[in-house]
Amino acid sequence: MEASSLPAALELVSGGGLGLSPEKRAVLWSSLLLLQRDYRFERVWFWGCIQGVHGAYYIAEGLGPDRAAPRSRLYSLNCVEWSLLPPVTNEMVLQAGQLKGRFQGDPSFEYEYTERNAEDAERLIEDGKEPTIKEEARVVATIEQIDRAVGIIPRGAFVKTPLGSVSENRNFEGLSLTEAKKLSSYFHFTEPVNLKNKTLLEKADLDPSTDFLDSLEHDIPQGSWTVQLEKGGAVVVLRSLLWLGLTFYHVPMTKQYGYVYFGTGEKNLDLPFML
Repeated sequence: MEASSLPAALELVSGGGLGLSPEKRAVLWSSLLLLQRDYRFERVWFWGCIQGVHGAYYIAEGLGPDRAAPRSRLYSLNCVEWSLLPPVTNEMVLQAGQLKGRFQGDPSFEYEYTERNAEDAERLIEDGKEPTIKEEARVVATIEQIDRAVGIIPRGAFVKTPLGSVSENRNFEGLSLTEAKKLSSYFHFTEPVNLKNKTLLEKADLDPSTDFLDSLEHDIPQGSWTVQLEKGGAVVVLRSLLWLGLTFYHVPMTKQYGYVYFGTGEKNLDLPFML
């Protein structure tokens, strides 16, 4: 969610019992504005918080002119001092997928793999050391996994230019209440997968400038999202059952929307059996 509107935005998603204390909210808000100035980001989003056993990671994302370009990710342990996270790689995501259990809250903590592939076994023979992964890398990989799976935006909020860059749609005035209650009105803000498999006939009714992403209506498993009206029906709130703690909000007929994550950074692998 947008750092500049953080206090009001956190209030809108507090219906699920998640959030920050008023004191921490105020400290975080001023800290993010300073972060934007110091790093010269065009925009800063507060991504959320991953709760560890001994501490929590507060995550921010810095954006440039192209909103679809890789974002700079930073973490803080106290909402004041920020450290830049390394860029994510596919290897990081694969390695982090082998790890189970809670985060520790210590970026330098090292995990040992429970499963080894041929490359890890060869490295063990050569170096004589167990292959490890630092918690800092696990944090980066987990943020990437959550963004890919459940990082969402309303339809029409962003436009794609003929040159391929993505920017905010200045003409976007929010979804109507009727549209805001439909999963098809929300898109995954990541590289599309299902869109590429659609036939020309299916793409005929799509606007290439706004419909360039995958919608939520075909997410697997079906039923992995809940849609609710809160604040007396003034706010539409979507919650992910796959990554528990991910909450998206949108105030219909306005430009106010965003998502935030407050959780342990663990995927809900039991979801197919719960539906």
